Amino acid sequence: MAFIDPAQLDLEDRVVAINRITKVVKGGRRLRFAALVVVGDHNGHVGFGTGKAQEVPEAIRKAVDAARKNLIEVPTVGTTLPHEVIGQYSGSRIMLKPAIAGSGVAAGGAVRAVMELAGIADVTSKSLGSNTPVNVVRATFDGLVNMKDAESVAKLRGVSVQHLAE
Repeated sequence: MAFIDPAQLDLEDRVVAINRITKVVKGGRRLRFAALVVVGDHNGHVGFGTGKAQEVPEAIRKAVDAARKNLIEVPTVGTTLPHEVIGQYSGSRIMLKPAIAGSGVAAGGAVRAVMELAGIADVTSKSLGSNTPVNVVRATFDGLVNMKDAESVAKLRGVSVQHLAE
């Protein structure tokens, strides 16, 4: 997987989840915040990151920095995905299916943020198993990383794209 330089892209970020974390210490409870952020350029590049800090804005900033370092390129066919895929991470499984043009993003919360920021306008998804936002985003990324376009499949098989379609 090639490195994608975030400085070359016009990235937009979206906060998916903010969790309050408490650590019990001798003097009481120590409060911190964890943020899950997805960044994307609406043109096939998307990334996610998590950050923890004692203040919410600092946690979000750390998560955005982590997300910019974790960018992937998503293969698309027009405004949708090339094929159906199931992504897995921990207890979460996400099924992503291509949809006809104009149908929109049929996905909930975390998956919707990833798809919209990746620039995928028409997709259907189903969340199977755990619905923890961090695991759902990681499962979605697993599915997107495992997705292949026709050119790469044809190259792997050593045939032309036209022969692949037959």
